[in-house]
Amino acid sequence: MSETLPDTVSLIIPAREKDLGGFKVRRVLPFAKHRMVGPWIFFDHMGPADFAPGIGINVRPHPHINLATVTYLFAGNILHRDSLGTRSVIKPGDINLMVAGKGITHSEREEDAAQAKTRHLDGLQLWLALPEADEEIDPAFYHYDADEIPGITEDGLSVRVMMGEAFGLTSPVKTYAKTFYAEFRLKAGKSVEVPLTAEERAVYACNGAIEIDGQRLEPYEMAVLTPGAAVQITALDDAHFVMIGGESLTERYIYWNFVSSRPERIEQAKADWQAQDGIAFPKVPGDEVEFIPLPE
Repeated sequence: MSETLPDTVSLIIPAREKDLGGFKVRRVLPFAKHRMVGPWIFFDHMGPADFAPGIGINVRPHPHINLATVTYLFAGNILHRDSLGTRSVIKPGDINLMVAGKGITHSEREEDAAQAKTRHLDGLQLWLALPEADEEIDPAFYHYDADEIPGITEDGLSVRVMMGEAFGLTSPVKTYAKTFYAEFRLKAGKSVEVPLTAEERAVYACNGAIEIDGQRLEPYEMAVLTPGAAVQITALDDAHFVMIGGESLTERYIYWNFVSSRPERIEQAKADWQAQDGIAFPKVPGDEVEFIPLPE
């Protein structure tokens, strides 16, 4: 990495490994020097990881408020269940959009048949802060199959537009604030002009090194782009990367799984989860026994 960043790149963020109990993720956002990119306030790269039979994803029921989670897999499967009664297995290329709004409880596990096998997991889970006017909407869940997500493949470049618009493609995935999210696969030596999709943008390298206007970006690093800058990305290897972006929102507070524009709302959510009365945060049908306690 060069000591001086090009004018088009404002910051490089390295992923930090976090143990979620049984498997590790690479966390990029929030970062101390740059907490959000547009409405995106949380960015985890799950894996790549290989699981032996009986070991894998086993995230007990836990709560969220005032945000939406966006789950996207490159490999593997995850069983999502929530307090709305949703039971959805997400597969590679699908998108799960869970809108917490005023409050939701969910778990992320695996089906029994999957746990009996050796398997590979690789994917991303991101959180979107909801605009202030939408923070307390009713919770909702939306699933989009892989074949609903638009994409193009041409001359060594493959792009899928998961949220927002670019390259003449418009994603059907629901948004609240102006939001952009796309997946790129680029052959070594090929280049692509990054679309000016939003005022705030960032690029994350999933696999293979890329170069942004002379700045090398290694796998598991994020480059925050300068607002309004025209940017070209060149693949130094066969590369796999994603781009996120969107409009800037007002300040957000974050504690554990809670995000809000109001610190007092987070304090209320903490008390509601500790109460475990099933009112503010209903139980997850079929997964009512276990839960993750509020961190001390």
